[in-house]
Amino acid sequence: MTGMLARYEALLTAGELRPDAEQRAAAARLDALQRELELGQEKPGLLGKLLRRKAKNPRGAYLWGGVGRGKSMLMDLFHQTLAIPEKRRVHFHAFMLEVHALMREVRQSESGDPIPLVAARLAQGLRVLAFDEMVVNNSADAMIMSRLFRALMMDEGVTVVTTSNRAPSELYKDGLNREHFLPFIALIEQEMDVLALNGPVDYRLQRLGGMATWHTPLGAEATAQVREAFFRLTDYAPEDAAHVPSGELDVGGGRTLFVPKSLKGVAVFSFKRLCGEARGAADYLAIARTYHTVILVGVPVMGPDQRNEAARFVTLIDALYEHNVILLAAAAAEPEALYAAGDGRFEFDRTISRLMEMQSADYLAKGHGAGE
Repeated sequence: MTGMLARYEALLTAGELRPDAEQRAAAARLDALQRELELGQEKPGLLGKLLRRKAKNPRGAYLWGGVGRGKSMLMDLFHQTLAIPEKRRVHFHAFMLEVHALMREVRQSESGDPIPLVAARLAQGLRVLAFDEMVVNNSADAMIMSRLFRALMMDEGVTVVTTSNRAPSELYKDGLNREHFLPFIALIEQEMDVLALNGPVDYRLQRLGGMATWHTPLGAEATAQVREAFFRLTDYAPEDAAHVPSGELDVGGGRTLFVPKSLKGVAVFSFKRLCGEARGAADYLAIARTYHTVILVGVPVMGPDQRNEAARFVTLIDALYEHNVILLAAAAAEPEALYAAGDGRFEFDRTISRLMEMQSADYLAKGHGAGE
């Protein structure tokens, strides 16, 4: 199998990537990590196992930076070219859901502290755990992460590699009881190499390849366009569309929002789910802070009898706009024709203006959260 750095250089030579010093440095570090992990792999049987057990697990890597800087691409290359079988790649949100399920299971069957037992189960047959999109937005995760990951890395010898849009010090910033989370940040800095990726190239825009972001009228063609955008942005195989992961987003107050499709910072929602149900600003802010791109389908033309839906839509667009979230929509009409009359029509003019700006090259070039 061709190594990480060789594959990366081949993509540069083929013109599929642009030169980026920070990106190449990260590729070189991941390539070195691969060699460390593969040491002893060529020694079969008991000797290989003893060599691997004797050696301290290699330092992990924490890749962080703005949206579209190639973090997921590097993770793809790392995982694909890592020549050991004891590896796992998983979206961080899905992993934490699994952790909480295991915690409940262990508590029902065992007494005492469940975290070492959960870590042991997760580490079984595993040497490398690779995450996409490490983000912490609820206190339940924050409270257990320090102890869980210390057990995984220090006790079970698992090497962790992850991507995130935030520097370690910015994780769970201003979160409830954040003091309990600070040891996790210290653990990252102690056991992982922190690599910044904030170069000038936004690969998210390259993948969209000049595609329009507003698709009308509703129908098969508009659906096909936003579907294509999703697969370009996430690298998910279209033929496996039925298995795109969903998510549960913590929106505060003990409430969660089901996300029908949630992958690599891209979320897909229906207008009915976001604006046809009773929702408030907190829900939309949670979406805007968590996802760099939102795909909204089934946006209707609204009349006076849909003033509540129109008001929620205004609040949703305000949240997305203020956090520089890319919006791709399948709608019944252009923005200026969505709400022609009704309570709040005057305020809707601002939403029309924002929707038009959100389609501009200048807006699309901004990084997620740049307006915060």
